[in-house]
Amino acid sequence: MTGQDWIEKDFYAALGVPKDADDAAIKKAYRKLARQHHPDQNQGDAKAESRFKEIGEAYAVLSDAEQRKQYDALRAMAGGGARFQAGGPGGGAGGFEDIFGAMFSGGAPAGAGQQRFQTGGGGFEDILGQMFGGGGAGGFGARRAGFQTAERGADLAAATTLDFRTAVQGATVELGIDGKKVTTRIPAGVNDGQKLRIRGKGRPGTGGGEAGDLVLTVHVKPHPVFTLSGRDLRATVPVTFVEATLGAQVDVPTLSGETVTLKVPAGTPSGRVLRVKGRGVGTAKGTGDLLVTVQVAVPQKLSKKAKEALEAFAAASDHEDVRADLAARAAQV
Repeated sequence: MTGQDWIEKDFYAALGVPKDADDAAIKKAYRKLARQHHPDQNQGDAKAESRFKEIGEAYAVLSDAEQRKQYDALRAMAGGGARFQAGGPGGGAGGFEDIFGAMFSGGAPAGAGQQRFQTGGGGFEDILGQMFGGGGAGGFGARRAGFQTAERGADLAAATTLDFRTAVQGATVELGIDGKKVTTRIPAGVNDGQKLRIRGKGRPGTGGGEAGDLVLTVHVKPHPVFTLSGRDLRATVPVTFVEATLGAQVDVPTLSGETVTLKVPAGTPSGRVLRVKGRGVGTAKGTGDLLVTVQVAVPQKLSKKAKEALEAFAAASDHEDVRADLAARAAQV
């Protein structure tokens, strides 16, 4: 068997077993196939004879723990069976097969004969050392084998706190991360607790691997009037009982410092949300709105005249029971 055979032949498929098959399963599969394709049972059948030989080669490798380990590793490195050639057109000397010939046959050129792979001394670690320039026995690893696997750098975590107006408008901030300064743009409309992933600002990679990311958690200080909801701003605006009942035009502040006039329809209940278009957060995806929650303010003190007027209103009302169906709804399952 030549060096290239180990790369090209799938011994697991030859025996019809999965790659994680245990020794018992491998032996059972071999015995069954060997009986089926034995030359004594198939005299004059060249195909059966070839299959019997293939089964024997596969079992010889997979039944030996050390050889199986080496076979699995080499197949994994070669991508499961690709043929490698080096040199000019036509696959001149120095190809992958020559490397295995040198490793497994004491330096004989590839194709010099049929050899079984044998390892001694440092074992498979020495083999990879010879392949990739590491040389000698010792702990096998990517660096010792003469190459370094490209690995992505680790992600880093950080946090920053913004005032409400800055979070709404967006800002460029400078952060001290892992002993260095990182400048990044925080988009408009970031919410409290939102995490931003900043590509390539984490730890550097090794062996040519890409850098990790910076995962930035943004905290936003509360505002006394406004809250943020996606691209919309929210505010609660108090109105009087008379304004809510009869309707009114009320002035509402905006985050920019301007005021807008909001129409409160007659009969507006406390808790109703009215929308002011285009007064929310401006982002690349569009501008949100200002959502105003109406809160009917109940006076804590009344003058004698106001109290008398309110009592007169109550006497003149139609005495509608606003809680008429409350008990019935509460009894529903």
